[in-house]
Amino acid sequence: MTPPGSPPRADRHIVEPAVSDDAGVLAQVIADAFADLDVSRWLVPDRGMRRVIFPGYFALLVEHALDQGLVLTTPERDAAALWLPVPGGGPAEPPAGYHPRLAALTGQHLARFEALDHALDRHYPDGPPHEHLAILAVHPARQRQGIGSALLTARHGIHDRDGTPAYLEASDLAKAAIYRTHGYADLPAPIQLPGGPAMHPMWRHPHGGTPSSSRRH
Repeated sequence: MTPPGSPPRADRHIVEPAVSDDAGVLAQVIADAFADLDVSRWLVPDRGMRRVIFPGYFALLVEHALDQGLVLTTPERDAAALWLPVPGGGPAEPPAGYHPRLAALTGQHLARFEALDHALDRHYPDGPPHEHLAILAVHPARQRQGIGSALLTARHGIHDRDGTPAYLEASDLAKAAIYRTHGYADLPAPIQLPGGPAMHPMWRHPHGGTPSSSRRH
């Protein structure tokens, strides 16, 4: 049994909520973890520019999740899971001042970031109230050690207890396969980025229920 008040533990990894002071560190973790994803290369083709743009971009998203949802991390601050509550009927609202801040952060690459947002919003499911796993990232030096699974398991336990579904967009087929082992199921069609890779929307019913087929077009 876990003593009252103890942080949730999955296998040997401790999971705890992040606080506002963690935003910069976790944004850099995400930037490092996502540096070479197909989606990242599509957003900003030059790796050096990704290293410049990504920390500020992900800080914007981490700060929003800290303010409006929940960010789970580890005591070492080497991973992050960004959860946003969604009342249903479409995606959560973006952060305050999102578009001018996005433009300032991304410069000449703004059009690709806007295209990503548009594609994700257009394919967002019309499901019931749920939580959106906006980002799950583990620092490259700490990957394949079960940390990402620990972050998922900690939150899924709450979802199963409370009957809360979850939604995410996997960045590639390999990651989608991992999410399936945590109870996620593919929604009907991938999200095809214009002239770029596909992302894979997935839905998790609490207690391993049947995937939702409700979509917004």
